Amino acid sequence: MTTPNRLAVLSCAALVATTAAGCASVEKAANGGDNGAAITLGTTNGTTVLDPAGAYEIGSWLVLNNSFQSLLAFPPGGTVPQPDAAESCQFTGTDTMTYTCTLKAGLKFTNGHPVTAEDVKFSIDRTKRINDPAGPLPLLSTIKSVETNGDREVTFHLETPDAVFPAKLASPAGAIVDHQVFPADKLLENDKLVGSGRYRVDAIENRGKSPAKVTLSPNPTYKGSAGKPENNKFTVRFYEKADELKAALDKGEVDVADNSLEPATAAQIKNDDQSGKGNLRVAEGDSGETFYLVFNTKDEVGGNQAVRQAMAQLIDRKALAHDVYAGTVLPLYSVVPAGVVGHTTAFFDKYGEPDVAKAKKILTSAHITTPVKLTLTWSRSRAGATELEEVKKQLDASGLFQVTVQQEPDWNTFIANWSNNSYQAYLIGWTPDYVDADNYITPLVVGGGAFHNNWDDPQISTKLVPDSIKLTDRTGGGNYATIQNRLADAVPMVPLYQNKSFYVYRVGVSGVDSTVDNTSRFRFWEIGRTGKK
Repeated sequence: MTTPNRLAVLSCAALVATTAAGCASVEKAANGGDNGAAITLGTTNGTTVLDPAGAYEIGSWLVLNNSFQSLLAFPPGGTVPQPDAAESCQFTGTDTMTYTCTLKAGLKFTNGHPVTAEDVKFSIDRTKRINDPAGPLPLLSTIKSVETNGDREVTFHLETPDAVFPAKLASPAGAIVDHQVFPADKLLENDKLVGSGRYRVDAIENRGKSPAKVTLSPNPTYKGSAGKPENNKFTVRFYEKADELKAALDKGEVDVADNSLEPATAAQIKNDDQSGKGNLRVAEGDSGETFYLVFNTKDEVGGNQAVRQAMAQLIDRKALAHDVYAGTVLPLYSVVPAGVVGHTTAFFDKYGEPDVAKAKKILTSAHITTPVKLTLTWSRSRAGATELEEVKKQLDASGLFQVTVQQEPDWNTFIANWSNNSYQAYLIGWTPDYVDADNYITPLVVGGGAFHNNWDDPQISTKLVPDSIKLTDRTGGGNYATIQNRLADAVPMVPLYQNKSFYVYRVGVSGVDSTVDNTSRFRFWEIGRTGKK
């Protein structure tokens, strides 16, 4: 790992060549002053890879959104990306196939190396070259080539029109890495990462191959859109179980917990907060995080459309939201969630309320013998096994299905197994890369999608999506209503529920409410302390 403290002093010396006091004042301005606010956030959203070329998980992006810069970033509460490392960005021409950005002058990585257009090109080319199966390459799939013009100008040439390309660049898929540090053809070890974001990574403690604790501090050389940090140290602790996170919160070992707590625990904390009890408070808001029951359409059972339709007809989302999640989630009736332009209730429109008679008619008409035997697999869930056990109860109660629920405790094994068609149906969550209907369609539906369910509809992938993604006006919905109707009929996955943004924090912690929005960005720099105990 680099020695960031030494680099901070060198950077400060370059800025202030007068007295030690003058240098200290610069450090205060960059690092949030002398408030002594050290914040610890706890989560069960673990990760193994922090290199942007291989990272595509909630836990990794939590860190990367705060330690790496992209050309653009989403402002708090906003869904249109704004310049971050860039001074300006724009499409040239009318076909949204050429995108040019000019970098801010004087950008530096935390090791002191300059951030240049060469680094931007290297970062994109590297992600495409490495082509990590668990990485964010699908977000960069429309890029044909990247060219530079001097140290500050970079131009992206796209294969097809892509009006949401700026939003993709605003994610960690567009993170800028140092071409002098990162290898061009393989991932870099977690403890050697160098970025230019609002924070620098100071230390990483591992649990096996996965980070258990990441410690960061404000980057004094940062130039970008993020505001002045309200803390001088930010630590992320990754827990394996929700009850471990709750215990750490109670002991004061963490100041903030994300949406990782068990549903009943979260509901009780919310009730106590509303009653003015205890020392924990809740920040709640919209979220674009969604959960689906995904079918392996190569499987004999999961590949039968009538079986999938019958399950869509039987699953009671309201019961999941109320009985399993204690009202901390919302029933979801389409692949695209509520709050996103283009959202419909396609599954409710087609299937209505759960109905055994209708489900039986679907199976009978397809000459399917009942009960249908099916195994549902899960790995991570705030509700543990209760979630799919509730689905099993609903399906079994119909007399039309005989369901087995199994868990794969190891997340990496789970990913590998769903990718190689080892499961019939499996529970997966999706956190958006950007707030647009396309981010729930292209990566999840086209060509089997990120869930590798082997399903594709050529009408969607070759006609409806390309026609919609070229529209620069993202407020009209495009063809997404038609796409959602086709998905409700084909049922490659059953939408189950949509999370609410739900953060618990200790009394005396400030700024949590302001960073809760449906962009799924948790901005470390906004979290501080009020001085209250």
